[in-house]
Amino acid sequence: MRDPHHTIPVALSARHVHLSQEHVEALFGPGYQLRKLFDLSQPGQFACHETVEVLGPKRSIAKVRILGPVRNATQVELSTTDGVVLGISLPTRDSGDTQGTPGAHLIGPRGAVKIKEGCIVASRHIHTTPEDAQRLGICDNQKVWVRFVGSRGLVFSDVLVRVSPAFKTELHLDTDEGNAASIRNGEQVQVLSSLCEDLCDLKNCGISSALQPGESKPYCQLTSVGRSIR
Repeated sequence: MRDPHHTIPVALSARHVHLSQEHVEALFGPGYQLRKLFDLSQPGQFACHETVEVLGPKRSIAKVRILGPVRNATQVELSTTDGVVLGISLPTRDSGDTQGTPGAHLIGPRGAVKIKEGCIVASRHIHTTPEDAQRLGICDNQKVWVRFVGSRGLVFSDVLVRVSPAFKTELHLDTDEGNAASIRNGEQVQVLSSLCEDLCDLKNCGISSALQPGESKPYCQLTSVGRSIR
C-alpha cells in the first residue's frame, strides 16, 4: 500500500482564455500588450487585468479572465457547466489539442472575434518536477488515479502526468471537479498508480492482475459487495 504521505496539492482552475497576439489586438486594439495582474502557481504563467465576454448559441459569460503569456493559438478553457450555460457541447481535451472542437464569439472593449475552434474542458492533469515524479513513482505521459479524502471524497481516474523541471508540482482540476468533491485550493490529494496496490492491503486478491480469464471472484470493498468479476 502506498505511503499516504505521498501527496500533492490541488490547484483549481476557473474558466479562462488564452489568446494569440492577433486576437489580443483584435479585441483590445492594435499593438496592445496584456498587463499582468498576478502570477499563477506555475512558473511564467500569469493572470491578466484584461477579461473578455464569451458568447455561445444560448447566452454569454462575461468577465472571463485572460491568462498570459500569449499563445500561438487562442484557447478557451471552460467547465462542463459553463458549456450548458453557453449552449456548447464541450469535449474534454488535453490543453493545446483543439482540432475539431467548438468555437465561440469573444467580445472585447475594442472589437470581437469569432473563433472556429478552441473551446474545451481541459483534461485533469498533474504538473510535476522530475524529483517529485520519482518520489511519487510516476512518469511523463502516464495516466494515474488521484484520491481525495474528505466528506465528499473521490478517486479521479485518467489523470495525465506531465513532468518538467520548469513545473511546480500540483494537480489541476476545474471548478466542476473541485465542487464535486468539495476540494479547496491547496488541499492535498494522494497519487495512485494502481488502485489495488495503492489502496488495498488484501493479499492474493481475485481482482488483481493475477486473475486469469474465465475465473470468477467476489468484488472487494473498493467496488461493490455481492458482485463477481469474470
